[in-house]
This record gives sequence, structure tokens and C-alpha cells, in this order.
Amino acid sequence: MRFPFQSPPWDSVAYWSIDLETGGFDAKRDAILAVGMVPVRSGIIQLRETYRTLVRPADGSSIDPASVQAHQLVWGEVREAPPLREVLGEIDRRLREGVMLVHFRAIELGFLRRACKQNGVRWPSPKIVDTFDLLRRIASVRSPDTPLDRLALNLSEARREYGLPAYEAHDALTDAVATAELFLVLRKTLGARSLRDLR
Repeated sequence: MRFPFQSPPWDSVAYWSIDLETGGFDAKRDAILAVGMVPVRSGIIQLRETYRTLVRPADGSSIDPASVQAHQLVWGEVREAPPLREVLGEIDRRLREGVMLVHFRAIELGFLRRACKQNGVRWPSPKIVDTFDLLRRIASVRSPDTPLDRLALNLSEARREYGLPAYEAHDALTDAVATAELFLVLRKTLGARSLRDLR
């Protein structure tokens, strides 16, 4: 018998892991420069369905020179890329299928919500699973007295702590895959059986 408010089994849901590379850290001012997405279906990362694109910002001045040290993206590389409005349509199409999977939702959500508003696109308001939140939940059980700033909450540090391989950071698709892999490890660590257990 199915109950109308029962949360679905965790592996019956499609999760779209998403990462953005941006022209800085200020969601009110800086541009989205690259998007990487990969789905997790039935508990398996589907690499053949990845989505990766550069994004053309309104102008090159929206790229903070300090951010180039991280992602290596300059105006010459993104000026021929698809415009943000077109990319938002691709993001929306995928997120409408399932759950948005991120590492540290504040960054991705801030940039995506602003981008949707500026481009007259309705934000799809997907359900969200955040590996950062899962790490904090696990830490609160394992090490309740450890200060937050002492926990391995950075994506690369958390992957190292859980024995996952080191990837080069600051590539949108690589970071999306890294988040998806970490998610599967954390899900198992938590023993999560339903989507509700992960939110």
C-alpha cells in the first residue's frame, strides 16, 4: 500500500549534480562562465548524459581577474559560447526531471536565481540535496564537539577524507562528477533509504 506523503526510495529519483564556474564570488555582480551537470540514476552516475558548456557573459569586465587563477577562463574563451538565457533553458530542462545535487547550495543557488531573474526565466524551485549539509550531519553524529571550521567540508578535502581520488578542481563538469561521487559515498554512510533522509 502506498501512502500519499511517503518519500520515494532514494534510488528511484534522478539527481542532477551541477557545478558552476563564475567570474567571481559575488552573485549580484559576477557572471556564470561555465556549467557542468551529470545525472545519478538508480544510484549510478550516468557519464554519457553529461552536460558541459561555457557561457558567454554580457561582457568581459564581469570576470574578476582574481577568479581566473582558479578556473583559467578568460573573455577570449567564453565570448563565442552560448548566451546565459540559452544555457538556463538546458539547466531547467534537466532540473525539472528530478533533484538538484550540489556541494554548498548557497553559491549555485545565488547565481542561478539571479540569472533566471535577469533573463526573465522562471526558477524551477527543484528539491535540493547538498553534500555540504550531508557532511555536517555526519560530523554532528561522529564528532559533535568539533568546531565547524575544523571539519573537512571543502569538496576536495571531503573526498580525500572518504578515500575518493583527487581531481583537478575548478572545472565545472569535473566538480559536478566529484560531487556526485561524494554524494553516493555519503548516502551509504548515512544509510539513507528515502529522499527525505537526504534533505
